[in-house]
Amino acid sequence: MDETAVELPRALQLMWGIEGPARPGPKPTLHISDIGRAAVKLADAAGLGAVSMAKVAAEVGFTTMSLYRYVDSKDELYAVMLDEAFGLPDPIDPELDWRAGITHWATMIRDAIHRHPWILQVPLFEPPLSPKQLVWMEAGLRSFEGTPLSPNDRLSSMVLVNIFVRGATQLTADMFVTDERTKEQNDQLYGRRLMMLATPDRFPTIATTLTAGLIEDGDTDEFEFGLAAILDGIQALIDRSAAT
Repeated sequence: MDETAVELPRALQLMWGIEGPARPGPKPTLHISDIGRAAVKLADAAGLGAVSMAKVAAEVGFTTMSLYRYVDSKDELYAVMLDEAFGLPDPIDPELDWRAGITHWATMIRDAIHRHPWILQVPLFEPPLSPKQLVWMEAGLRSFEGTPLSPNDRLSSMVLVNIFVRGATQLTADMFVTDERTKEQNDQLYGRRLMMLATPDRFPTIATTLTAGLIEDGDTDEFEFGLAAILDGIQALIDRSAAT
């Protein structure tokens, strides 16, 4: 038995292919990823609330008790689901500078969440430990190679970008639509309604902004704007680090 298994929950043992303590009963016949894909299928179809141990078990042709040979709790099931939902990131060109690299990384995270919006509803109790999630972490940290940032600053910068992506995506998750024409129509409708309600006498600052056409014209990509602001801050940190 691998001594590492003593420290890891059952699902992580299986995801990493680590030999854990023997359990009574027949040996597992499925790969843990099969269970993750089944749970993702349920969540994609009907939301995270549709995922239960019983439904996942039925999806893979198991009894609920049999499923517990793979995952000890729903929290473990969520970890498996996240690993499958995010998958592996596309390789980031090592020739890119840090800013282009982390921008690509952030955009891939946003796109994964758009494909599976329920990701934002999964409670997070600890940093990622699953194989594919650590590949994402490795890719994010690698973007900062060659900068004068300390290891701690690199980690903090990566986490900051991740927090921004999740937060920005959360704001639009319920309104996210794949039809760009519908999205544009919704944006224009919101702009007209806001102009009607935010009159200059009551909300002068909002009214001035609207008059400038920043919302109605739809020229501002809020995700790109916010990410650029975050990266500008990291660039300032890099500049200070290089000067010391």
